[in-house]
Amino acid sequence: MTPDAATIAEAVAGLPEVAGPHAGRIGEIATLLPGRRVAGVRIADDAVTIGVVLRYPASVAAAAAAVRAAAGPLDRPVRIFVGDVAEPPTSRRRFP
Repeated sequence: MTPDAATIAEAVAGLPEVAGPHAGRIGEIATLLPGRRVAGVRIADDAVTIGVVLRYPASVAAAAAAVRAAAGPLDRPVRIFVGDVAEPPTSRRRFP
């Protein structure tokens, strides 16, 4: 099955372990579609790379497994890139 970047991005965005997409250090993890850019998913002939920002306290192993499952069965290897970890929304640093 040929991967669809927009479908993969939507499936991954709905995961509780994922705070959002991550396009890599220079935006290299992305797919260009007519009229738009899908950040966080790059489809190449040899692999699909998915870049994410984890939601704390998710572990990298658990999040990678969830992302692979959400992407569904693909006809090439799936690589997961974790670009950052988001702080929980309730945590705030307080200064005296």
